[in-house]
Amino acid sequence: MRHSTTIRSDRIPLYPKHVFIHTLIGMDVSAADLIAARPSLSADTHDGLLFEGVSLAAVAAANGTPCWVYGAGTIRRRFRRLRAAMPKTAIHYAMKANDHLAILALLAAEGAGADVVSGGEFLRARAAGIQAERIVFSGVGKTPAELAMAIDHRIGQINVESAEELYELSAIASARGGEARVALRVNPDVDAGTHDKISTGRAGDKFGIPAADIEALYAEGAGLPGIRMRGLAVHIGSQIGRMAPFATAYAKIAALVRALRANGLAVESVDCGGGLGIPYCDEPAGLPEAWAGAMTTAFAGLDLHLAIEPGRWLVGPAGILLASVVRTRTAGMPRPMVVLDAAMNDLARPAMYGAWHGILPVSAQLLAAAAAETDIVGPVCESADIFARSRLLAPLAPKALVAILDAGAYGSVMSSTYNARPLAAQVLVDASLPDAGFVVIRARQATDALWDTDIMPARSAL
Repeated sequence: MRHSTTIRSDRIPLYPKHVFIHTLIGMDVSAADLIAARPSLSADTHDGLLFEGVSLAAVAAANGTPCWVYGAGTIRRRFRRLRAAMPKTAIHYAMKANDHLAILALLAAEGAGADVVSGGEFLRARAAGIQAERIVFSGVGKTPAELAMAIDHRIGQINVESAEELYELSAIASARGGEARVALRVNPDVDAGTHDKISTGRAGDKFGIPAADIEALYAEGAGLPGIRMRGLAVHIGSQIGRMAPFATAYAKIAALVRALRANGLAVESVDCGGGLGIPYCDEPAGLPEAWAGAMTTAFAGLDLHLAIEPGRWLVGPAGILLASVVRTRTAGMPRPMVVLDAAMNDLARPAMYGAWHGILPVSAQLLAAAAAETDIVGPVCESADIFARSRLLAPLAPKALVAILDAGAYGSVMSSTYNARPLAAQVLVDASLPDAGFVVIRARQATDALWDTDIMPARSAL
């Protein structure tokens, strides 16, 4: 089938200058092209859409919908490609992308550490078997209790994001008789060319320390009690497709390393952050080999221990949100409006960012059927609960199954129970599993569990 991508003049994306930004409006890619671009997907003439060879219809029949489906083979394959591109670079999985214990344990078995941004994430990583020395703690709002916990567990590194945090960390470490291994997170004032809400390395963003302040603060940190200065860290944003922003940021970091060393300060390591993008629609894929090349070029001859913090690139294409059609509305509508049983409380990205996700029918017949412009919405009582507008899809009757693609990152981890909607089931597909090839890794939340922790005051207090 011929590839067809159209942008209508009345549906211009919110951020048209950025290659890697597509909104839920106005991008049409054929079902055949969506499947062909994703090695984990295939279509069977009898069983319909398969994910890592497993029938998604069978997963839905066994577990209902909405249902998250993750592919273990996809995660392993992507991690191994990343490792092959960067054999000497420490890989700390940014677990904010998907923090399920099964996903963490799978990546830990492949050799990944973790990048955490809260005490809860740290303890979750430890529960999945990731050693504390393989964990990096990032984030602008680490509390005193979280810093104390990190010190007590001898965490691998704390990426300090402000002078105030550095002073507080020194005081806490000294009081506890411990030592904090520190990298200063640099804000290099580089525009990553991505969505405004996931850019983190520009002047004025809340993350990191201005590059102009690094030399003085690093020298001060080297003399503070309880602090061991290890190096620098940088992270300029998420969903980055072009290498130029990485190259610019890393060149600034390399210049800082040279300046610090020229002043007699030891710099052992650079944490290069994450942010490598994935193709949700028809964008070019972010290439680990090109990313590795940007690092190699910038830090050539500096004899540094390098680290990265990938999240979305590892798990985004490894997840699908399965949903069922509740009904299709046509009366008074400019085009058919399909209402799903999944909603923005399950997958928030379209409502939050106008993000584009591929949507495919699961049945073989519908995959091959003629398509027409269709709106796809959820049932939540919010006008933002829209997955897609004017998407080319076959006619969808009630109970028809659809797969929302590339939902493995920032999907289930951002879910809520808004509108008293229980959290969806989660399933792991793995070729090593017997029988059906999938296993439930989180059961669907029971409805009465939604109020299990509510406390009713005594009647006299009402």
